[in-house]
Amino acid sequence: MTDVTVPQRVTATPAARSAIAALRAARGGPVMFVQSGGCCAGSTPMCFPDGEFLVGDVDLLLGEIDGSPFYIDRRLDEAWNQTLFILDVESGPPEDFSLAAGDDLHFVTRSAGCLVPATPASEADITNEPGPDPPM
Repeated sequence: MTDVTVPQRVTATPAARSAIAALRAARGGPVMFVQSGGCCAGSTPMCFPDGEFLVGDVDLLLGEIDGSPFYIDRRLDEAWNQTLFILDVESGPPEDFSLAAGDDLHFVTRSAGCLVPATPASEADITNEPGPDPPM
């Protein structure tokens, strides 16, 4: 059996890593992310308990954030053509079926092509280092 290394194309801000750790602790298990391309969820990442979203042949694994896989539809990935996605959090409730990132917080995806001028993620807020281990 051959180990396949997935190039890491997703990272997260410390705030997103903290939210993931809190979710894992509160839920007692890992979570997963699926980047939405529109329709019901706009273009926000959807957060689910790990395995709740059925991943198919069209879904591409962009990488993992502290053990949480992050997927995107291959066609959406080709259309957006971004080399790195940055998971972050913002105030407000989550979209539709997504788990919240905390009290009145939701996850957002940023990239060089999608930065919102009013709330850009600074390079100092982005880390490829793993976050803290979730409490046991």
